[in-house]
Amino acid sequence: MTVVVPPARLAGSVRAIPSKSHMHRALICASLADRSTDLLCPETNRDIQATVGCLRALGAEIVERDGVCTVRPIASRPASRVLLDCGESGSTLRFILPLAPALGVSAAFVGRGRLAERPLSPLYEQLLAHGAALSPAGSFPLTVDGQLVPGEYRMDGGVSSQFFTGLLLALPLLNGASNVVVEGTLASAPYVALTQAVQSAFGVVVRRDGSQISVSPQSYRSPGTLAVEGDWSNAAFWLVAGALNGDVTVTGLRPDSAQGDRAILPLLLQMGADIRADGDAVTVSKSRLHGIEIDATDIPDLVPVLAVAAASAEGETRIVGASRLRLKESDRIRSVCGLLHALGAPCFETPDGLRIPGGGLVGGDADACNDHRIAMSAAVAACACTSPVRITGAESAEKSYPAFFRDFESLRQDG
Repeated sequence: MTVVVPPARLAGSVRAIPSKSHMHRALICASLADRSTDLLCPETNRDIQATVGCLRALGAEIVERDGVCTVRPIASRPASRVLLDCGESGSTLRFILPLAPALGVSAAFVGRGRLAERPLSPLYEQLLAHGAALSPAGSFPLTVDGQLVPGEYRMDGGVSSQFFTGLLLALPLLNGASNVVVEGTLASAPYVALTQAVQSAFGVVVRRDGSQISVSPQSYRSPGTLAVEGDWSNAAFWLVAGALNGDVTVTGLRPDSAQGDRAILPLLLQMGADIRADGDAVTVSKSRLHGIEIDATDIPDLVPVLAVAAASAEGETRIVGASRLRLKESDRIRSVCGLLHALGAPCFETPDGLRIPGGGLVGGDADACNDHRIAMSAAVAACACTSPVRITGAESAEKSYPAFFRDFESLRQDG
């Protein structure tokens, strides 16, 4: 699908869509709980539906109706090998891969796009060392057999926080205590904190003390009803659009959320944005932005839209700590650089990020690279362009935000 976005000014209010990071975790915890849970989640997306499908295959009953997702937990484990289709969702694969052997379920994982190419080490080796039998990684189907056992799990913290989340969700099911050791620095640490927060809502306590994470055998207990938080990651697109050329309010955002991407606010403030926060609402108005240095170690998903803001700012912005972006739906360092070049702004790749001189955007033809965050960033860029932005592959936005372009049009102002 090709979408043409003329130079745009956005104004008005939009409610943050539910956080897919929160929903993935809530779905898994609910599927392991002692009774049914109603998850209040008015919208879903392809990635969430991939997790729903995998949990159904494992034996959970999940009914979605009128913004409520009712999850009846896994009552009996499948007797034969189950097919688990992860779509293009790295979260689904990395969260459920440890869960299958923790449940003692034989499974075959499949997926699409670049998913098979995305790294599974060192999680893969740790599962092998603790009772799981896996076929070689790097292609699908990836088969998993065996029974996961408790013990000490050691992993490099710099590859993906999703490996740690997958283990933390699965290890409470085992019959003994486990210790997860983080080697080096844990990248995207707020996502692990989010995992702990969701587990806590289901009565499971996971303790982290520096590089050590202790997990004891525990039972997940349903809270009955759980509201899924608004998503700071996707709200960032509207907040940046407001700063570029608008007056946009995003509602439904928890200011005390464990989501790391609420860092969008202090970063935009540092760039000079006009921001007003009131309870669960944040408003950003057109601002004169300037370049800064951004450490993306804990906020990789914000890089594409922050790069658009940087291209429109006065002075240079450097983004560091972003080398893991090469392993996303696209090589996001290269695709972000390509997007800015296509729209008339200079951008340079560095070993672990980007150097963006700033100065302004013009418009042009943008390739979404089958990457939802590139597609949405291209649309936001139109707020700062003097000519239309033509986005090929715009349908990729549906991976995380199916209504993005509808919401974009609802905020567009004429003239």
